Amino acid sequence: MRISVIIPTLNEEKLIESMLRQFKNEIKNHYDIELILSDGGSSDNTVEIASRYVDKILIQDDKLTKNISIGRNRGFLRANGDVLVFLNADTRFSDINAFFNLVRSFYNNNSFVAIAFPVRVFPEEEKLSDKLFHKFYNFYVRILNKFFIGMGRGECHVIKRKVFEKVGGYNETLFAGEDFDLYKRIRKFGRILFAKDNIIYESPRRYRKYGYIKVFFDWAKNAISVVLFRKSISKTWEAVR
Repeated sequence: MRISVIIPTLNEEKLIESMLRQFKNEIKNHYDIELILSDGGSSDNTVEIASRYVDKILIQDDKLTKNISIGRNRGFLRANGDVLVFLNADTRFSDINAFFNLVRSFYNNNSFVAIAFPVRVFPEEEKLSDKLFHKFYNFYVRILNKFFIGMGRGECHVIKRKVFEKVGGYNETLFAGEDFDLYKRIRKFGRILFAKDNIIYESPRRYRKYGYIKVFFDWAKNAISVVLFRKSISKTWEAVR
């Protein structure tokens, strides 16, 4: 089994190196991981930094309006893995070996087609407001996956390749809510595992800039629009760096 880790980027020079350093050579070799960077046309040193760590680099240099769905899909087109791991550039694993051991066992388990993960902010930057919000939101994601439609937070998606191909990948017309839309479509092909003990950490930069109320309602309005009209309300998604 080969694992393709696909990382969409745009001007991520501040965080991309610390993220990629998690993938030491012994980790990559042990789990047969290929690292793919799908860059949306960064004007900083993102690509230069990443070139020291990744196996493949794809740069979007055409005139198409770029969004994270396009970046992820184009990364997939260069991937050879049996399992696809889509990671944001500002993420960390709580335990990288536990994560990829889970991915291995998931691949051999016909009961599940994708994995969703709880997300928290970097421990060294975590405040009480972060703890409360993510405790609520992670519970919400868990319930959606267990009883209703699928849901996977965009910081980390793990999907079997054959299922990703069946659903046609990410919807490139969506500028927000693409993560919710993908898992909703995937859920039709099987169960989604919520890996409650495998935490994915992310930067709190968006929450610090906008606050949790605005972020939550932006997520909610786009999710509702995706369910009802199959399109996002947001026509752009501002990169916070």
